[in-house]
Order: sequence, then structure tokens, then C-alpha cells
Amino acid sequence: MSINGALNNALSGLVAASRAAEVVSSNISNALTEGYGRRELRLSAVSMSGHGVGVRVDGIHRATDIELLTDRRAADAEFGSRDSLKSFFLSVEKSIGLPGEDGSLSARVNELEASLIEATSRPDSQPRLMSALRAAQGLSNTLNRITDDIQGLRQDADREISVMVSDLNTRLDKISALNRDIRLQIGSGHNASALMDQRQAMIDSISAIVPIREMPGEHGEIALITTGGAILLDGKAAKFEFDGVGVITPDMTRQSGSLGAISVNGEEIDTLKAHHALMGGKLDALFRIRDTHAVNLQGSVDGFARDLMERFEDPNIDPTLGGSDPALFTDNGGKLDITDEIGLAGRISVSGLVDPEKGGDLWRLRDGIGAAAIGDAGDATLLRRLADALRSERIPSSGGFIAATRSASGLSSDLLSRAGAGRQNAEFDLSYAAARQQSLRAVELQNGVDSDHEIQQLLVVEQAYSANARVVRAVDEMIEELLGL
Repeated sequence: MSINGALNNALSGLVAASRAAEVVSSNISNALTEGYGRRELRLSAVSMSGHGVGVRVDGIHRATDIELLTDRRAADAEFGSRDSLKSFFLSVEKSIGLPGEDGSLSARVNELEASLIEATSRPDSQPRLMSALRAAQGLSNTLNRITDDIQGLRQDADREISVMVSDLNTRLDKISALNRDIRLQIGSGHNASALMDQRQAMIDSISAIVPIREMPGEHGEIALITTGGAILLDGKAAKFEFDGVGVITPDMTRQSGSLGAISVNGEEIDTLKAHHALMGGKLDALFRIRDTHAVNLQGSVDGFARDLMERFEDPNIDPTLGGSDPALFTDNGGKLDITDEIGLAGRISVSGLVDPEKGGDLWRLRDGIGAAAIGDAGDATLLRRLADALRSERIPSSGGFIAATRSASGLSSDLLSRAGAGRQNAEFDLSYAAARQQSLRAVELQNGVDSDHEIQQLLVVEQAYSANARVVRAVDEMIEELLGL
């Protein structure tokens, strides 16, 4: 080998070692950076006329496992979905209240039953009649509150959908811009790894909202599609549209068209279907909360309210009532209308005829809502019938309850069990999703930057640099020796 050849080999080796040290230092410094892809220096031998003349730096490769990324993003989407569902069912369960808790639905039913039984022992006692009235009002107010809470959760979901849609549009536009920048960087011969890191972090930020797949393209560009088949990015970013509403009432449903739907590039997505283009992820969970789970639970609460009203509207309970007269519990002052059951729990109230604060007479609890005059102060017949009405076993007419006889207290337990079962199922699914997400993240970290390995690589780079430097020094000494001859 000539002196010139040896010098070229050594100099190219120094350049390669310098670039390798730069790559290793970048890996170590970004070991904890979210979205960072480990860099690998790509080298190749340079030969001329069959002789080696050095080493060439072909570029810096960003090492990523696209299949692992896809699986981890799917796990992120599942976790976001399950977490939203768990939070919803937990909120409804807390609103209904656990047995024995002050203000819970079952406690209110028991308080009303107990106060009526207590009043039967002294039907002439105004304080005891007043206690029964307050217990009845407490029960109706609790049903009103539960309805408000459920509709509030629907409003929260609708509002969060609006925020997510805005975020999706913004982030997809940024990913599209990064795609263009990466293409330009690679086209001009520069390393685009840093831009790819930013793009990966941006894609990760939307993976919990909508489950997505990344499809590699030319010149470092990528396309994004949902697991349901909707194209989010293919050269141009998709445009999401959604019209939220300010206030949601029980009668407002997606089927009736009173709630907004989501569309992608002008094409409406039917989120009521079991399988649709945006299925999975937190966005899908919010639509299911707003349009399915909350609607079904509200129907059960309304079914409970209807059952309660029907118990007291039984003509065998209060003979003083006419065919069109409301009983103790009313629908905003009127009689139960089974054709207008939606939202009944939010409208149920105690008849003003028995409330002194509304101009009514407390003695009507004892003598009958429709009584023309005060009766025998010692007659507890009606009070006993009212208490029996709560305890009687009957099959609920609506609400999706099982076709089995229940007392009012038993039906309140069934209602709580329905919300509790939803919460337990969501917690089980969330536990599985969290374990899967953590497992995939652990594998992703293992395939990422290993500081120990990078330090070892740095030692190898140091040795290579030192060896090449010695060759340069040796060539320098040889040239000086030759010049001195």
C-alpha cells in the first residue's frame, strides 16, 4: 500500500469514527426522549481497482420497529377507550349511590318507607306527616339529580369530542407539514431523523384518540389510516368535522338527529354501528357514552321513576283520586303519561296538593290526595297503603329490567347493579389494556436506546479513532523522514 493510500484510509476512518461518536452521543442524550428513534451509522468499504481506499459514511439510519409501533399504538387506543368508559360508569354509580350512603337512591326509598310506617303509628302527628313529605321530596329530588348527572356526562362527552376533533385536525396538519419537510431534507441529501422523531411523537399523541396504522411511502413520507379503514393522511391531511351542542336533554339522541355526527372529508361516520371507520380509541368511547350507554342508563332511571309513580297511582291505594288525577308523585304536576317516559326521572316531583309551602294541605297524605275535606285524624289506612305500595313486589313496566317482581327498594338495587356491572366490566377491560400497553412499551424501550450498549460502542469508536490517528501519525513521521534524507 502506498503512503497516499494509507493516509486516505486513515483519514476516512477518522471521519467515520467522528460521525459514529456523534451518533452514539445523540443516542445517549436522548435515551429518555419520547418518540426518539435510535440512530445507527451505516458504513461501507470503498475500493478502487480492487484495492481498499477507505470507508464511506452511507448515512444515518433511524431504527424503528413499525409493527411494534402499530401494536403499541393500538394498545394506547384501547387504554384510552376503556379508561373513558370506566370513568363514565363510575360517575353514574356514584350518582346513584351505594346502599347505606346518605342521599343514595336506595337510602331515599328506605327513608320514605320508614317515614310512612312511622306516620301510621301517629297519623295525627304533623311532624311525622311532614317527615313523610320531606322523604318523598328527597326521593324525587334524587331522581332529578341523577338525571342531571347523566345528561351532564353526555354534555361532557359531546364537549370533549369537539376538542378532540379540533386536536385531530391540528395534529394531522402538522404531520402533513413534517412529511413535506422530511421529503425535502432527504431529497437534498440531509439527515431527517430529527424530523421523523417529531412526526412519531405527533402520531403517538393521536393514537389514543383514534387507533391508526402507519404506512411507509417514498422519500421518508408516511400515510396514516385508522384500523377501521378511514384515510387520515395520504399526501393531504383529512378534515374532521363535528358540530357540538350546548345543552343535552334526555330526549336528544343521535337517531333523532338532534345531536351532531362526525364526518371525515365530508363523509359522515355512523358511530352507532358496532363496526365503523373510527371504532376503538377514546373518540369512539365518547360517542358510545353520549349515544348509547348514557341513553340506556337514563332509560333505566326513567323506568324506575315510572314504576314509582305507577305504584302510587294504583286506584286501590288512594280511592280519592279520579281517573285523570295525579297521585303523590307527579310528572311536573301531571299524571303519568307512558307515551312520554323519556326524561321522566328529571321531571318527577311530589304533588303540590300535599305541600304546605305550595299552598297544599299536609293532611292529604293521610286522608287522600283528592279528599274534599279533612278526615279522621286517627285513620292510618292510606298511610299504610302507601308504605305497602313501596314494599309490594311487581314487575317493572320499562327500563330494561329483568322480568321479575321487585319492590321499590329492590328495583333501586337493580339500577345500581346495572351501573356497577358496567363499571366492573370496564375496569376489567382497562386492567387488561393497561397490562398490554405496559408490556408493549417495555418491549419498545428494550429495542430503543440501551445506554450500556452505547457506552460499549463508544469505547469501540474510541479505539478506532485512536488506531486511525496512529496511522496518520506514522505516515507523518515517514514523510518527515523521507524529507530529511
